[in-house]
Amino acid sequence: MPARLLRWSLPFVLLLAPWLAAAQEESGAEALRAQYKTMTPGLASNPFHRKLVLQSDEGSGKLSGNIYAVVDHPFGDVASAFKLPATWCGVLMLHLNTKYCAVQGSGASPTLNVAVGRKFDQPVADASQVNFVYTLKAATGDYLDVNLNAASGPMSTRDYRIVLEATPIDASTTFIHLGYSYGYGTAARIAMQAYLGTIGSDKVGFTATGKGGKGAPDYIGGVRGVVERNTMRYYLAIDAYLDAPSPQQQEQRTAAWFDATEQYALQLHEMSKDDYLAMKRNEYRRLTARQ
Repeated sequence: MPARLLRWSLPFVLLLAPWLAAAQEESGAEALRAQYKTMTPGLASNPFHRKLVLQSDEGSGKLSGNIYAVVDHPFGDVASAFKLPATWCGVLMLHLNTKYCAVQGSGASPTLNVAVGRKFDQPVADASQVNFVYTLKAATGDYLDVNLNAASGPMSTRDYRIVLEATPIDASTTFIHLGYSYGYGTAARIAMQAYLGTIGSDKVGFTATGKGGKGAPDYIGGVRGVVERNTMRYYLAIDAYLDAPSPQQQEQRTAAWFDATEQYALQLHEMSKDDYLAMKRNEYRRLTARQ
């Protein structure tokens, strides 16, 4: 590009930048509202006994799950909570496999240092580190878009992405989209095959693939079952956090998350409530001691 044209075009682009950003945010809000209209029948009638649609996909070396749901909270409450990086640690800590989560850094892209381990009380040193970069992509009066991205994880997993979008339906309810995806390599594929062939052989997801001999649904298994279970766990954690967001409600929030997972015991049950609460109390104490 000639220097004279560059000198002319650069101020013009800078002038347009705020308008372009606003247009992109408006496009995101419009797209999410269109998704809500499309999914209204599925939100009203589904096997989850709540306004929720779950989708999953398996690509070449990649898994993804998406949940679209209506939460009974005003958009302002949802946006004010989830545009804060620390809120995400409160959500992620509810998951069985999360042993530690702390926000490091400030500014536009802080990092969530997350330790991921086994489904029992485990020292942080024995867990795997996953560092999520937090990005607030949009936060307007009618649209929220937050991304968490991690380049790598345990056992050759990579490109982790958690997305939360939200837009108001009315004064008291909000439509949200939760996306969860990651890629995997050879080591992760071998480990997953070993898990699914042994202790995970009876694990299923939520997508019905047909009817069994007695008329009960047959559910998808394999790696799509894995991503569906974890996407649902993260959604239930978001819902539990919104119901009990204050630090003083940590025990209430933890118990509520477990109770919510037990509504889908076929897919999500892993341990007794007493064992889960005891494990989380220890993890929260350890988290507080390290801060």
